Amino acid sequence: MAFVVLDRVRQGACLLAALTLLGACGDGKKAQGPQGPAVTVAHPIQKEIVESDEFTGRLAAVESVEVRARVSGYLDKVAFKAGQMVKKDDPLFVIDPRPFRIAADQASAQLASAKVKAATADRDLERARALLAGKNVSEQAFDLRLQAKQTAEADVKVAQANYDNARLNLEFTEVRAPVSGRVSRELVSIGNLVTGGATGSTLLTTIVSLDPIYFYFDADEASYLHYQRMAEEGTRPSSRDVPNPVTLGLMDEQGFPHQGHMDFVDNQFDPGTGTMRARAVFPNPTLILTPGQFARLSLPGSGKYLATLIPDEAVGSDQALRVVYVVGDDNKALARTVKLGPLVDGLRIVRSGLEPSDWIVVKGLQRVRAGATVSPQREGQGAEAKDSAHKP
Repeated sequence: MAFVVLDRVRQGACLLAALTLLGACGDGKKAQGPQGPAVTVAHPIQKEIVESDEFTGRLAAVESVEVRARVSGYLDKVAFKAGQMVKKDDPLFVIDPRPFRIAADQASAQLASAKVKAATADRDLERARALLAGKNVSEQAFDLRLQAKQTAEADVKVAQANYDNARLNLEFTEVRAPVSGRVSRELVSIGNLVTGGATGSTLLTTIVSLDPIYFYFDADEASYLHYQRMAEEGTRPSSRDVPNPVTLGLMDEQGFPHQGHMDFVDNQFDPGTGTMRARAVFPNPTLILTPGQFARLSLPGSGKYLATLIPDEAVGSDQALRVVYVVGDDNKALARTVKLGPLVDGLRIVRSGLEPSDWIVVKGLQRVRAGATVSPQREGQGAEAKDSAHKP
C-alpha cells in the first residue's frame, strides 16, 4: 500500500513539473508580445523629372488636295488603284485627248501662218525703207508697211498664246497627282462627262500626305496660362518660339511611343469653347498614323526638377485626404497627409508631406492602422523600392 502511495506522489510531482514547464513557456511567449503585421517599407525615390500634361486630339494631313478636272471632256481612263500610295506627278486620270489634240494642231497651223505673214511684212518694210531713202516712195506708204509689220508681229504673239493654251489644255487631259500621299477612290467612272474650269469643276478624287503628319489639339485657358507663366519665368520656353518635344500614343498603344515636336500655337482663344488651338508634327515612316485618327499627346508641363516619388500603391485615403504611412524607430505606423502630383514612369509625385529619409509602407498597406505597431521589412532605395512595391 505504501508503494502505491509513493508511486502516486511521484506521478503528481512529474505532472506538476510538466505544468510548471508549460507555464514557463507560456510566460515566455507572453513576454515577447505581438509584433504586429508584416509590411514592406522603403525610402521615397529622389529623381530629376519633367512633368507632362496629356491632351487628346486628331491627326491631320500636312497636305490635303481635292483633285479636280481642269478641262471638260469624257473620262477615258483611271490610272490608279483606289487607296494606293502615289507620288507627285503620277498619272491618275485621262480625259479623252482627241479634241484637244486637234485644237492644238489648229493652233500650231495658225501660228505658222502668222509667222509667214510676219516675215512677208518684214520684207515689205525693208523694201519700202530702201525706196524711201531714194525718194521713190511716200512716207505714207512706208508707214503703211510699218503698220503691217507691227500688226503681223502682234498676230504672231496671239497665235503663239493660242497655241500655248491649246498645248496646256492637251496636257490637262492627263490628270496627275499634285502631291505625294494616299489617294482615295475614284469619284467618277469611265465614260462620264467631267467639267473643268475654275468654278464648278468635277471632283475626281482626293489625296492626303502621310509623312510627316500633323496633330491638332485644344488646350484650356488654365493650361495656356501655366505655359505662359513658365515661359516668363524661364522654366520652359514657349512652344511658339521653340519646338518643344512631345510624344504621342494611339488608342491601342501603351504610353506614348511616337516622338515629335510642337509646330504651331494659335493667336487667339476660340470664344465658343474657351480653348487655344495648337499643333504638333510627327514623322510617320511606317504610315501607322492616319489623318482623322484619334490620339493622345504628352506635352512637357514643367521644367526639370528634383522630385520625390513613391509607388502609387503606397497612397491611402482618409476621407478627402491622401495619406502615406510612415514607420518610425518604434515601429509604429503614422499617417502622414501628402499633396500628390501626376504619375511619372509608374511612380506618383509627392509635392509635400514626405522627407527623403522617411520609411514608408509600400506593401501590406491594407493591414496597417494609424498608430499601430508593425513588423517592417526594409527594402532598398530607388529602383529596388519600386520593384518590391510591384511584386505580387
